[in-house]
Amino acid sequence: MSKVLIIGAGGVGQVVAHKCAQVPEVFSDIMLASRTQARCDAIAKGIRRPIRTARLDADNVKETVALIRDFKPEVVINVALPYQDLTLMDACLETRVHYVDTANYEPRDVAKFEYKWQWAYHERFAKAGITAVLGSGFDPGATNVFTAWAKKHHFDELHELDILDCNAGDHGKPFATNFNPEINLREVTAKGRYFEAGRWVETPPLSESMTYDFPEVGPRKVYLLYHEELESLAKHFPSLKRARFWMTFSDNYLKHLEVLGNVGMLRIDPVEFQGQKIVPIQFLKALLPDPASLGPLTRGKTCIGCLISGVKAGKPQRMFVYNVCDHRACYEEVGSQAISYTTGVPAMIGGLLVATGAWRKPGVYNMEQLDPDPFMERLGKHGLPWQAVNL
Repeated sequence: MSKVLIIGAGGVGQVVAHKCAQVPEVFSDIMLASRTQARCDAIAKGIRRPIRTARLDADNVKETVALIRDFKPEVVINVALPYQDLTLMDACLETRVHYVDTANYEPRDVAKFEYKWQWAYHERFAKAGITAVLGSGFDPGATNVFTAWAKKHHFDELHELDILDCNAGDHGKPFATNFNPEINLREVTAKGRYFEAGRWVETPPLSESMTYDFPEVGPRKVYLLYHEELESLAKHFPSLKRARFWMTFSDNYLKHLEVLGNVGMLRIDPVEFQGQKIVPIQFLKALLPDPASLGPLTRGKTCIGCLISGVKAGKPQRMFVYNVCDHRACYEEVGSQAISYTTGVPAMIGGLLVATGAWRKPGVYNMEQLDPDPFMERLGKHGLPWQAVNL
């Protein structure tokens, strides 16, 4: 029996809280903390068992340390903003509590998607005897585990990896993002980047595309992006000759994105306005629909998976490992749409595996460095059934 502290009360935090509450045999006591306690209280009211709530400024290490020492959790699940990863890791180090997050640290002033800042904590976490699991969402997260599971059971060598993320849901809004708008838009507007022949290749944003026929969804156009799991997967699977990440976007989304970029609303540097400095993308975030509000509106499915090529016993092997998730079913279960659900379920599982000892290994680790089998076993049980198809 373990206590868990969940930090962040957005759409993903709501899913993590619901999912932790569904496994009382592991999580005996749950606390949900956020800068706005009212959001935590609203989530808590929708959960069938009592959970605690608290106000927390996750940028403040001393405040986080005080909350951890008072509540005494075995593990902290960080579903706050990526800017806060390092301060929360610092608090976990000071209190010797295990740490799980869903996205790599990102500086506020530049769109940099790198693990170097968090990897630098490895020796300190190892010395403290605590575990940090990085990127325990879906992509990164489940996609890393899909790759590790395929390597463990179906390949001697991995040669090519394409991570394919399709959201075929429709919320009816003219323009909205399915998770934190600031993070989402920074990610989408960054240069594309993929790994090939031992080096990184950059492309203009959204300049490369292809069509893929997704199970239960059908053909969709996908665009090449850079996504953080490529960095760790290329590092930990040295036989990879190429690794890429692709995501679907509607024509309507791309049209709005182009206009917003042209008028400067996607800038992340401060501008002067009526005697005050504002960051345009943060102002835009305040104008856009809250992703948590999209749950009751969204219909359709997501399909996210790994298209993997390599060799087994000297013979070519190709397979697609994937999950299909229904927006409406997710909302009916936990009050959130599938984008939050597919991130929140793996975050809970990562915390569960650390709490129960299955993934307890002092140091800082990406998901593919840990045994994939207990995660894959849990994934279907907790709402994200997966398929592996030979092609």
